[in-house]
Amino acid sequence: MIEPVFLEITFVVVLAVFVTIIMRLLKQPLIIGYILTGLIVSPIGLNIIQSENALPALAEIGVSILLFLVGIHLNPKVIKDMGKVSLIAGLGQIIFTSLVGFGLCYLLGFDLIVSIYVAIALTFSSTIVIMKLLSDKGELESLYGRITLGVLIIQDIVAMLMLIALSSSPGEGELGTYIIFAILKTIGLIVGIYLISKLLFPLITKTIAKSQEILLFFSIGWCLIVGSIFGFLGFSIEAGALLAGVALSVSPLRYEISSKLRPLRDFFILLFFVVLGSQMTFNNIATYTVPIIVLSLFVLIGNPIIVMILMGLLGYTKRNSLFTGLAMAQISEFSLIIIAIGSKFGHVSSDILSVVTLIGIITIAGSSYMMMYNNKLYNLLSPILNIFERRGKKVDEHKYLSHDKHHVLLFGYHRIGFDLAESFKKMKKKFLVIDNNPEIILDLAKQGIDCRYGDASNIELLNELNFKEAKMIASTIPDLETNLLLIKFIKEHNSKALIITVSNQVEEALELYKAGASYVIMPHMLGGKHTSLLIESHGLNEKKFLKERQFHLNHIQKRAQSSYYKKP
Repeated sequence: MIEPVFLEITFVVVLAVFVTIIMRLLKQPLIIGYILTGLIVSPIGLNIIQSENALPALAEIGVSILLFLVGIHLNPKVIKDMGKVSLIAGLGQIIFTSLVGFGLCYLLGFDLIVSIYVAIALTFSSTIVIMKLLSDKGELESLYGRITLGVLIIQDIVAMLMLIALSSSPGEGELGTYIIFAILKTIGLIVGIYLISKLLFPLITKTIAKSQEILLFFSIGWCLIVGSIFGFLGFSIEAGALLAGVALSVSPLRYEISSKLRPLRDFFILLFFVVLGSQMTFNNIATYTVPIIVLSLFVLIGNPIIVMILMGLLGYTKRNSLFTGLAMAQISEFSLIIIAIGSKFGHVSSDILSVVTLIGIITIAGSSYMMMYNNKLYNLLSPILNIFERRGKKVDEHKYLSHDKHHVLLFGYHRIGFDLAESFKKMKKKFLVIDNNPEIILDLAKQGIDCRYGDASNIELLNELNFKEAKMIASTIPDLETNLLLIKFIKEHNSKALIITVSNQVEEALELYKAGASYVIMPHMLGGKHTSLLIESHGLNEKKFLKERQFHLNHIQKRAQSSYYKKP
């Protein structure tokens, strides 16, 4: 006899596969697909979920593991490396967004408690969505990517405090009275768990690290035990899971634990968002149409403006300010969790849960497109963004030039660019490196190499560069759209220059050649071709391959000497 809950999970997972495929085709985060799946199986849809306790219990495990993994990456040592801009932009955005959000909610007719909850929900941005989009665009190491990561860490720390503080309140009427006491209890719990992580975990992890299975079960067990203790003491289980992760954030095994739990998290988190979607009610949603629209626009437009103002005051260019702001233009999985906890404790109604979830769907979808097309948005809005930029030298305008005329312009230094630069040195050609990673630029400046910070897709940057004197322009950026833009710009300003680009796809390489590229580097094909030539030349001669091995090893070691490649 098949249990009903088994059939429900089976149907939910299969349906989620089809919905998420559609989301992938639309270039939307999978979280939206999960929530839509919940709507389809909810009472207003197919009414599939009949098990009142089984799926919600699994969903709670999922969100606990999610927050546990978030906590693992909240290493206290990272705070020292975030810098002033992440700290000020992070705290400033939290303060201004929560205050303005509270004022909007109150003006829209929400009562005090609901306004507090919704304002807090509007404050946090989605780490999962932002990191995925930055990774897909290859911009995790860019300056705005690093600042965004720093802001997210600040938000996660504040969200952790908020999560514990809100969950400690026993009732709606006593929330304001208990908030200060809850924060003090939170600090005490953090200190206690941190001491355990420093004194006890080093002894335990030495033993369990020898077995991968034991390490996995220890991690899950620690997460669930701390979560259960927090639940027993009147806090939320989710808050305990988050702090359980923070306790392991200083462990050398944190990356291994994170990689092992990620697949498990993905399955359970699917169930969490499906259950969240299934709990949405639309009986009175028409009465909330105006708040949903107003608050969604506030997150999509207001959050970027707040971040741009703060970064502009700190002396950053309007481009990095805009890109960082656009990354903040959605609400977080934390937001949905906080509202879900408020609903569970009776602080807010199920209608408010539905309202915030809809705001989440709208802002996550909208911000995803804004981040994907941030360059086009910048080129469109650039003239009116000057109001967010301070006059004079900008802190992120890194230029290290001995002269302004170069034989070669090299876009992108990491990996392929390193070898090209070595060739230009041997040929005694004057070359300029343009890269969007500030660490690489600083490292090149120390070596006395002409370089400047910038992005090849930035039209304003291209207009500042001296293309007319260049004999060759090489782009090691494997992004088709960026390379096509660059080729078009070069053809308009210096049609005789040689153009070298990079591509990982055959179809894209053909398109680049059609656009006018002189040569397209295809790393995988070149690597295979080089190895096949070695085999043809050396046969199966061990001594010759050992000689090649030493040559290659010397080359790798030379690259490793760069401070950028050295491990911290």
